[in-house]
Amino acid sequence: MPDTRSSLPFEPKGSKQVSGKKGDKTVTPSVRQEAIPRYVADRMARRVAVFTGLPTIAGMGVFVGSYLLITRGVADIAPGLTLATSGAFFLLGLVGLSFGVLSSSWDPDPGSVLGFENLKPNLQRMRETIRAAKNKPRDD
Repeated sequence: MPDTRSSLPFEPKGSKQVSGKKGDKTVTPSVRQEAIPRYVADRMARRVAVFTGLPTIAGMGVFVGSYLLITRGVADIAPGLTLATSGAFFLLGLVGLSFGVLSSSWDPDPGSVLGFENLKPNLQRMRETIRAAKNKPRDD
């Protein structure tokens, strides 16, 4: 008696079991290969949180600090200076986002704290991936 069932709405293709009369055959999904290993992704997330989070908190702190200095009469700070300073911190946070990803070590060893030694190899990897994507024929 063949065991047939319809696939579930979000079931990946190829994970459906197929039975035939001549022999039972199970189709299993192919092993999923990760583009970025889990330990590298975790390392990137930690670095991004630090190198983006600290400047972002500082950018918001500029507004609070300026408000306190002005309301208590300690200093007369121009609104443009507050805006420019906080904008600089937010821009630094944006740079920290890229730096956090590109300074992460792809080796099982975590590497140094700042990861400057990993910038050059990771930039080369990124360029090679972009070149390969440009040269790859489209399946449209």
